[in-house]
Amino acid sequence: MQDPHVVRDAFTEHFGARPRLIVRAPGRVNLIGEHTDYNEGFVFPIAIDRETFVAARSRPDHTIRAYSAQFAQEDSFEIGMIERSSTTPWANYVRGVIKGILARDLPITGADLLISSDVPIGSGLSSSASLEVAVGYAVQLLNNINLLGEELALLAQGAENSFVGVQCGIMDQFISALGRANHALLIDCRDLSYRPLPIPPDVRIIVCDSGVHHNLGSSGYNERRATCGEAVRLLKARMPRISALRDVRPADLEANADLLPPTTLMRARHVVTENQRTLAAAAALERADLAAFGQLMNESHASMRDDYQISVPEI
Repeated sequence: MQDPHVVRDAFTEHFGARPRLIVRAPGRVNLIGEHTDYNEGFVFPIAIDRETFVAARSRPDHTIRAYSAQFAQEDSFEIGMIERSSTTPWANYVRGVIKGILARDLPITGADLLISSDVPIGSGLSSSASLEVAVGYAVQLLNNINLLGEELALLAQGAENSFVGVQCGIMDQFISALGRANHALLIDCRDLSYRPLPIPPDVRIIVCDSGVHHNLGSSGYNERRATCGEAVRLLKARMPRISALRDVRPADLEANADLLPPTTLMRARHVVTENQRTLAAAAALERADLAAFGQLMNESHASMRDDYQISVPEI
């Protein structure tokens, strides 16, 4: 874990004065409920002890200066002229969040920001969401803006969707903004209601690094999201009331499988069955039935491997 005093001193060294505030936002691990968030389904993540710190102070002008300790790079831009950066890709998450705040007609001044993160990049631990939430939290505090955690999560997701160009769901930003220590969060990604469920005190969750890196900005993620949308469009021919795969039960999908091309059917089957597994897993954790929970996790991975085709041999 990082030491906030080290972050403070790094800010002071880089910008020549102490920060006014330091905030942090955690990365996450999703226990079960993979690729269901953008299908308006259920997810069950936990916040982890890897996090992004942002040290910040206001400026008297309209310039944002953001320094990444991880990349040893600085990005600078004017609040009224926010465009994508081709030289510092990490800075687009910062720029996107600032632009999202402005789009809500919330007035802000310039700021100096130092970003320090120990969330590994490309390891599926939501380094980008952690960055977005931390930046949003710091900027709102500097400008006396009071966004609810849900609002901050939606703002951060919007930055990644609209500015960075990754069509991610809401889960990563939501758990980073609203996660609780020693709890998993059962999130309904349709209405954003959520329920914290305690992790039994004798349970330890181990996160293993497979050594394989991923990139949400690659075509595979957006392609799968588009395929899910196509499945809904085709299923509407017989199920006109559905608006997302969340509305489809396994029996419904099986009865209407002839409407879908083989690959589309596989993708839809994963999402539809994963929603069922996620709700069952939350119930199992509530009654401390770890054997049942583990079995559901195994079934979830088999579905990701065989139907969604997003696993690799290392996992």
